[in-house]
Amino acid sequence: MITVSLVTYNTPDKELKQCLESLRSPLVVRIFVVDNSSSSHTEQLCRNYEKIEYIPNTNTGYGSAHNIAIRKAFETGAEYHLILNTDVYFNPDILGTLTDYLDKNPDVGQVQPKLYYPNGSLQYSVRMLPSPFDVFARRFIPSSLVEHRTRRYILSDLDHSVIQNVPFHQGSFMLIRTDVLKEIGLFDERFFLYTEDIDLTRRIHARYKTIYYPYVTAVHHHRQESYKNFRLMLVHSRNMIRYFNKWGWFFDKQRKEWNARLDALIKKSK
Repeated sequence: MITVSLVTYNTPDKELKQCLESLRSPLVVRIFVVDNSSSSHTEQLCRNYEKIEYIPNTNTGYGSAHNIAIRKAFETGAEYHLILNTDVYFNPDILGTLTDYLDKNPDVGQVQPKLYYPNGSLQYSVRMLPSPFDVFARRFIPSSLVEHRTRRYILSDLDHSVIQNVPFHQGSFMLIRTDVLKEIGLFDERFFLYTEDIDLTRRIHARYKTIYYPYVTAVHHHRQESYKNFRLMLVHSRNMIRYFNKWGWFFDKQRKEWNARLDALIKKSK
């Protein structure tokens, strides 16, 4: 069984409907829609779907809102919980494939399918753990000057046609064992928006495999709004500072070891 959490904030009806259609699977027993805008039209839309529990909420942040749903998910007894963005859609059948893989591999705590942009191009949704240079250079230094470093960070040269064990999964599609969430904890609510996915995945990766599973796919719009909106850029920057304050700016042993392993995989695949 799977429970699902979606966080909305003035989300367009069309986007939410497309996402909800992807969840028409007998494996999904409950969908928690936590609405950080407490929008009447979102509440009305949710009434048209079975299995949905609509939860109005003040805008406490992305991870905090998902945590509200995850705590409710614990009460259902479901084996798996899917943290999902509303701008993601897919064939519902992929949920069976992913849960079957988890059933057969108890050392795997989290799994993500291959993601594509709507235009069909591959989305680099699993990455190395970021260093301060990786994050701030990509935003403030001309891309031509940091191209090699960016390709390394987003793992563009990693073989995306095979299963990979990667410590950073973008938070748009995170299928996680419920017992693992109980063990390692939920989203760190100090991160209001952005970086909470890096933090959660690396905490899981420290005890379990966090798997990129390329044999099923989903589509993610991934608007990268913090690159277009100055306010969101500031939010992103503040949360990256909180992230490095937590894990280390220049001395992060896990980052060094795990990224070196990924470097070796990339070298081997060439």
